[in-house]
Amino acid sequence: MTTRLLFLTGHLAQPRLRRILEDLRETAFAWDIIDIGVQVAALMTEAIILRRLPRPVQATRVILPGRAGVDPVRLAAAFGVPFEHGPEELADLAGYLGRGGAAPDLSRHDVRIFAEIVDAPLLPPEQLLARAERFRAQGADVIDLGCRPGTPFDGLEAAIENLHAAGLRVSVDSGNPEELRRAALAGADFLLSLTEETLDIAAGTAAVPVLVPARHGDLDSLIRAAEAAAARGIPCLLDPILDPIHFGFAASLLRYATLRARLPEAEMLMGTGNLTELTDADSSGVTAMLMGVCSELAIRNVLVVQVSPHTRETVAEHDFARRLMHAARANADLPRGYGGKLLQAHDRAPFVQTEADIAAEAQAVRDPNYRIAVAPDGIHVFNNGTHAVGREALALYPALNVATDGAHAFYLGSELMKAETAFALGKRYVQDAPLEWGCAAPRDAAAPVRLAEAGHTLRAKGAKRDDP
Repeated sequence: MTTRLLFLTGHLAQPRLRRILEDLRETAFAWDIIDIGVQVAALMTEAIILRRLPRPVQATRVILPGRAGVDPVRLAAAFGVPFEHGPEELADLAGYLGRGGAAPDLSRHDVRIFAEIVDAPLLPPEQLLARAERFRAQGADVIDLGCRPGTPFDGLEAAIENLHAAGLRVSVDSGNPEELRRAALAGADFLLSLTEETLDIAAGTAAVPVLVPARHGDLDSLIRAAEAAAARGIPCLLDPILDPIHFGFAASLLRYATLRARLPEAEMLMGTGNLTELTDADSSGVTAMLMGVCSELAIRNVLVVQVSPHTRETVAEHDFARRLMHAARANADLPRGYGGKLLQAHDRAPFVQTEADIAAEAQAVRDPNYRIAVAPDGIHVFNNGTHAVGREALALYPALNVATDGAHAFYLGSELMKAETAFALGKRYVQDAPLEWGCAAPRDAAAPVRLAEAGHTLRAKGAKRDDP
């Protein structure tokens, strides 16, 4: 049976929505559009839909505007067909529909994240637990307690017990064999790191050792350690060690590939911190590349360090990257078009409207509230009597006639500076919504499906919000 999608929209968006759908080629579905009778699509409500959408609905699924603040579950129950929110912007609709008319599935992954607390011996129990909970919220599966050379970890056993009581799995990372022995006896889930010479520490315990070469770069010693663990029935993870750039980085990548070729079934771990922490580059891009290597080589464990201020969300970046790579690999696809959480400074499709789209919308506006949009030619500000275009916020001020309205001027100034930033960087701008910085600055997950409220200045003055 042919899939039939029904798109609900408003007056202003209907012509553009129709053009986008008509331009699609060889779609696997049929489609219809219903203008639900509101000017702006995001302003439709459940009451309006319940009143105006004809029954029975002749569609397999109903696609709502991405920002419509309505509950698709309640609508599905009322009409007997599935409802779902489409993308936030019409510019993304073709990509959204390109996967059978559904958003990409990023719910799955096959990589375990170890998040290291590097100064664990120095933290009081409550701070240690708080940091572990933050890492878990960002996507960590195992909390790694990083020991410090020359610093006693008197509370090691208690820390393991407290984290286990909170439902967390624990690894202990130390170069001191005695600390690792204590960790194993205290019930640590993983030990980082053992060699063929210290493998006995894990014997007779439930701890899974992460094995490394006895001497840096000695892959043969790592393979001997793996064979010895297998002979003794000790499950293990193997880590050839990733080196920083200019200190053996390329050779260390080769070691991972060589180890995979020699031990096709081995469980492996890669510590990514030597790249993310020690390279002055946005960690999102570095993470994406390394997680791509892990995806190709079936490395299903990563040790993540989040210490430098420029890597402050790298656990979350690894979490998204593992899902992105899993979905792309499952689809035999490039890792693009699955979401922009790793595109932080620039967006792949920054302009959701062309100059012609904005001109048509400006012609249809009948009220004095200002709309702001960004297109390849600059920042557009328009209402029923004005349409100004510029590349800097201050250059647009003379056209706005708000010199005697402080609250309005403050609101428009803040929005125009946001638009200027978006235009300068090539980022997507949406009026009354924060710029999207991906994992670098997480936003409220509910934001895409609710209308923005007036800013505090306008609320305080009782002024009307400028709806887009």
